[in-house]
Amino acid sequence: MSSTQSLLLITLIITIIVVVMAMLLINRRQLRDIEELDNELGNMEDLHLERAIGKLDQMELAGESLATLNTWKKSYQKAAELFPEIQRLIEDGADENARYRLVKSHQSIKQARELVDSVSEDVKNSSDVFTQLLESNRENKAQYDELMQSYREIRKEILADSFDYGVALEEIENRLSAMEEDFAQAKNLSAQGDHVEAKRVLSKIRADLTALKTKLPEVKEDQHDLQTVFADQLDEIAAGYKEMRDAKYGFGNLDVMLEIRQSNDQIDRSLAALAQLDLEETSKGMKKVEKEIKTLYGILEKEYKARPFVEKNQDKLQRLLTHQQTVSQQLIKKLRHIDESYELTHGELDESRELEREVHKMDSDYIRASQRIADGRAVYSEVQDDWIKILGRLQEIGKRQQELSEAVDGLYEAEEVAQRSIKEFKQQVSLVYRHLSRQNLPGIPEGFLQMYTLVINEISKTSGELNQVRINMEKISEELVQISDDVDRLQREAEDIISSANLFELTMQYSNKFLDNETVVRARRNAMKLYDRDYNYKDALDTIATAVERAEPGSYQRIENAYYQEQKELID
Repeated sequence: MSSTQSLLLITLIITIIVVVMAMLLINRRQLRDIEELDNELGNMEDLHLERAIGKLDQMELAGESLATLNTWKKSYQKAAELFPEIQRLIEDGADENARYRLVKSHQSIKQARELVDSVSEDVKNSSDVFTQLLESNRENKAQYDELMQSYREIRKEILADSFDYGVALEEIENRLSAMEEDFAQAKNLSAQGDHVEAKRVLSKIRADLTALKTKLPEVKEDQHDLQTVFADQLDEIAAGYKEMRDAKYGFGNLDVMLEIRQSNDQIDRSLAALAQLDLEETSKGMKKVEKEIKTLYGILEKEYKARPFVEKNQDKLQRLLTHQQTVSQQLIKKLRHIDESYELTHGELDESRELEREVHKMDSDYIRASQRIADGRAVYSEVQDDWIKILGRLQEIGKRQQELSEAVDGLYEAEEVAQRSIKEFKQQVSLVYRHLSRQNLPGIPEGFLQMYTLVINEISKTSGELNQVRINMEKISEELVQISDDVDRLQREAEDIISSANLFELTMQYSNKFLDNETVVRARRNAMKLYDRDYNYKDALDTIATAVERAEPGSYQRIENAYYQEQKELID
């Protein structure tokens, strides 16, 4: 046998083995499918729904129950008609599968699966409905007995506490009567065999009983609050209000009795809602009444507490207002007098007059409030609020008036200080000029003379302003600050001139060492011109100092250090 033939033989053998293995696997899988279908069919047949139908037929159902039975009976019977066909297909599939006619077996299995899937849901639902119908009579009876027991307990409770339900009792009785009718209907429906409708009625009874049982405690509480608690509170408010009116308490435009009547009207509306067991509407109305009662209590309490404060502070406030009016008049008189001699640049007089008018208005308000108190028309809480503001404002006004008084008191002292300052400035300027003049300089620099003239004119101008009939001390104070700065600057300029002149002479003397140095000689000539003709002592010093420093570095620095050290020792 050639190699090609051997290869073909091996391939054939392998193919046969694969095909056989595949057929075995398909055979086993289809066998499992057949067993599964057979089990499902068996389960549906084991339900024996024909027996349930027979029992239900014997119960002589009626109404909704009978309609339900007929509907699902037809559904089941239609499904049951297919059971033999399903059984046949399962058996055919099993037979063909045993003979390894796998394709035909698959077709039978597929048809059987489709039929099982189409009827299984109907069979299950039919079973559930039949079970429900068989048990409904027993369940309804148990539920009827349970609900009747609960109903009797609630009715007994309501009868025992009938007074506590007040206006709602009639509606409660109506609802109990309606439940009695529902009980009778449920009983009749059960007797007639309409258990489905009976169950619906029993469910309604349960819901109604639960709702009523839930409402009863709230009905009691609302009835008590509306006709006892709120009523007593409004009576208490009315009595308190009348007592306070008799005691000359005022309430302005607020009509407390009208508010009480409106609250009583709201109570009536809430009771009407409660009589219909409309607890939501009742609650809304009660919240309004509760809020109004709280508000009225708050008003009475506020007025009651405010009166002691008003009575305690009435005389005190009168004294404070009288005192502050006196202070205001005295301050204005003082400012008028000072305004004759000084310019009040910050509106002190106008401000003091405005403060006086404010105090006068507060006094007028106090008088009107006191009259209302005497007439029994005062709203004490409003008076208290106003007087607290007045007391605080009087304190602020007193403090401000003190500040104004002290500020103008300082004008006299400021004028004296200004006069002394002008005198001192004149002396300082004169000493500076004389000191510079005694230095035996060729002349005084033009810049210094201009500055000197400026300071003299400033002093004269300010001195003249101090001698006017009305003095502006603020302006003068600013001018004195400027004069002080200018005098200091004049003194520094004079000292710089003297130091420059002295250092020039010392440096010129030292430059004699360098008469063979053309640069130094030329600098000496130029420096002397600046010194003698132009009186420019600073530039003269710079000219000769630069030349000497170039000729002998560090020499000028030594001359300058020695000079200032000597000046310091003379001062010390």
